[in-house]
Amino acid sequence: MDIERNMQEKSSSLPSSSASSSYSCGSDKRIFLVDDESDQTLSFKIGLENSGFKVDAFNDPIEALSNFKTGTYDLLLLDVRMPKMNGFQLYEELEKIDDKAKVCFITAFEVYYRSLREVFPDIKIDCFIKKPIDTEELVKKVRYELQ
Repeated sequence: MDIERNMQEKSSSLPSSSASSSYSCGSDKRIFLVDDESDQTLSFKIGLENSGFKVDAFNDPIEALSNFKTGTYDLLLLDVRMPKMNGFQLYEELEKIDDKAKVCFITAFEVYYRSLREVFPDIKIDCFIKKPIDTEELVKKVRYELQ
């Protein structure tokens, strides 16, 4: 997995999260993270793991889909704009495999709810995370969604 190699190469240059061990909530929670920006994925993965979450991270939505396992994840964090397959399309496929996992979409772009509903009428969306977001805020949002 390219994330693991990147993590080893870059982890020494990333600042540690200020949210690291202040909460123990999360130690049994597993996150499925997909974002095509490898630096962003690495930063999110390290920050979430430093806060006690287990994270499987991918930069390629097709690879992510092929590695997804039913009943494994408590929360899906999916970037909206990715090549090959956008986050909404990926979620539609993941939901066919496991319809119980919660989802948060990550985007740097404004999301227009009405337009989204027209294109993806069957997706139940309760959570959007707007980029840029620092690790501490991401961890707070993830904890909130998992309660």
